[in-house]
Amino acid sequence: MKTTVLALLVLITSQAFAQNHDEVFRSNDPTKTVQVYPNPAVADYLTLKFETPIAKTVKLQFHSIIGTSLDLEHEAIDEFEIRVKVKDLATGYYIIGIQDAQSGSRAIHKFLKK
Repeated sequence: MKTTVLALLVLITSQAFAQNHDEVFRSNDPTKTVQVYPNPAVADYLTLKFETPIAKTVKLQFHSIIGTSLDLEHEAIDEFEIRVKVKDLATGYYIIGIQDAQSGSRAIHKFLKK
């Protein structure tokens, strides 16, 4: 009886996790549907490409992996794309915080500078 209850509990938990996992990846949140490339960044610039036209209205924050705030040059190429200058960054992992002013949604993305 204990084994059956435990197996049922594991099954329910795994199904709930899978359902929540799918909801995250099917999100319509514009800050989460962004492509960050090239990743790892080996060139002078990193590109953020959005599926919706929010590039000119989002607020970006850049941090090192240990949390140090960075002031990186960036420019909106058009309504869907932002170019970030990463040429002077040391090799390592970095974090980009993205906040959409209209919806208030936020997302965090990671990239590697080589």
